[in-house]
Amino acid sequence: MKTKNTTKMIAAAAVAFLTLASPASLKAQTTKVKNIVIVHGAFADASGWEAVYKILVNDGYKVTLVQNPTSSLENDVAATNFALERQDGPAVLVGHSWGGTVITQAGNSNKVSSLVYVAAFIPDAGESTLDLVQTVKEQPKGILPPDDKGNVYLAKSTFRETFASGESIEKSNFMFDSQIPLTVKAFTDKVTIAAWKNKPVYAVKPSNDQTINMGLEDTMNKRANAKVTHINGGHTLFMNQAKAVAAVIEAAANGK
Repeated sequence: MKTKNTTKMIAAAAVAFLTLASPASLKAQTTKVKNIVIVHGAFADASGWEAVYKILVNDGYKVTLVQNPTSSLENDVAATNFALERQDGPAVLVGHSWGGTVITQAGNSNKVSSLVYVAAFIPDAGESTLDLVQTVKEQPKGILPPDDKGNVYLAKSTFRETFASGESIEKSNFMFDSQIPLTVKAFTDKVTIAAWKNKPVYAVKPSNDQTINMGLEDTMNKRANAKVTHINGGHTLFMNQAKAVAAVIEAAANGK
């Protein structure tokens, strides 16, 4: 026979269970990813992501922009890992262009919940960025031969056409004069573990990428089983299509 105290205890437990199982409580238990870490590509720094940054921050995300040196895969992964270590929870890791190679390696961190490739390289283990570039016959225009220090730059004559399409002449000129070279070492460094094999993958494919071969982008996206979003624009479309690119990053954060 149950005592009054036992009955009260059972009732209290039932109330507690119903409270925990309420829609509001269940929603609180499935907290969305709120940390975003962005890795820029070659020939530009993280400041080009300012428009996307503002949208994400306004939507409540904590955004970290990695100023990776584009000097080697090891160095850029180290810079990315430093940023990931500072996160207070899981993070969406975003990479543009060469940054895609970086996040493929750095994305193995247990802090990374998903990967977003924006007009980016997606190498497999044992592949370098150069290996991918050489799989297609049509090579991008305007990449100059390495200088005596092993640095690779983009040519002025084709810079706006291939890299800064959609930007004004003044903006393109500024981007050209502030470009950060990619080293031969970075081009030839090989990924050892491909994070896209065990993390959800999202990809943004521009409609007119004149820097990375678009057929190659299709091949890489398919191999990585990426959820692809097609957006009108060129290689640096995150600058002039910031809202659309930010929407893909937020979809990754929400697991959509």
